[in-house]
Amino acid sequence: MLRFPKHITFHSARHTNAVLLLENGADIYTVSKRLGHRELRTTQIYAKIVDSKMKEAAEIIPELNIEL
Repeated sequence: MLRFPKHITFHSARHTNAVLLLENGADIYTVSKRLGHRELRTTQIYAKIVDSKMKEAAEIIPELNIEL
């Protein structure tokens, strides 16, 4: 398999850091301040990514048919 080097920008590193912090339990206010956002709304973009990942993870679990 041929691999090409990927250019990683400062912005993508900030994005990755924010998502990892949120996925590992950091509160959104702390992440917002760490990124230097003036508005919490700006940081909520990252939280929506985490929310969609949580939904995807929940959908992995197969449906159980339990009869009582």
